[in-house]
Amino acid sequence: MGKCYPTVSQEYEKAVEKCKKKLRGLVAEKNCAPLMLRLAWHSAGTYDVKTKTGGPFGTMKHAAELAHEANNGLDIAVRLLEPIKEQFPILSYADFYQLAGVVAVEVTGGPEIPFHPGREDKPEPPPEGRLPDATKGSDHLRDVFGHMGLSDQDIVALSGGHTLGRCHKERSGFEGPWTANPLIFDNSYFKELLTGDKEGLLQLPSDKALLTDPVFRPLVEKYAADEDAFFADYAEAHLKLSELGFADA
Repeated sequence: MGKCYPTVSQEYEKAVEKCKKKLRGLVAEKNCAPLMLRLAWHSAGTYDVKTKTGGPFGTMKHAAELAHEANNGLDIAVRLLEPIKEQFPILSYADFYQLAGVVAVEVTGGPEIPFHPGREDKPEPPPEGRLPDATKGSDHLRDVFGHMGLSDQDIVALSGGHTLGRCHKERSGFEGPWTANPLIFDNSYFKELLTGDKEGLLQLPSDKALLTDPVFRPLVEKYAADEDAFFADYAEAHLKLSELGFADA
């Protein structure tokens, strides 16, 4: 299924480029790349391919969606971003939040992810319960990502995004970073996963599930050995995630 992107005005395109610069500054100043990536993912990851509801359409700004358990702490991201959004009234929140995710990966040394503007804001947040549960295994991951229309390769590549950031007990019940440098986007998540448990570093049940699954594990090994392969597959998976339900031909 191809994508048929809407045409946006030159003024809109200029605003995207200017906004990107402002977002880079914010991420560098506040060290908030992991939070911005989580905001973009959790916005997009609610998409349901069967009902064509949810997805990256700016609904995260609604208190009802921020109140979902999986979104604990994302009110901070929304609040941090609002002063920048006010400078660019022309941009949809849908585009703006996904742009923040793309910038978060780029600023921390990750792959460049193509960005196509033109998402429209939807009025209604999706129902709760569509995002992955960190306490569950590979069947659950396939179920959740399958609802989004994403593949096994996408699941493993996107899991590598945990190379950024940490868990906070008050938000998720888990505590700690996955890697020694939680503000650098690289393939160390996969390396740490294969090394096994290490003092001070986190491995969630959903991370460990990647090692015991016969399809997931070879991908973990491939990405641990080859960062370029990880970056290429991650960029493709992130692009797909950021465009769920958008511009489908």
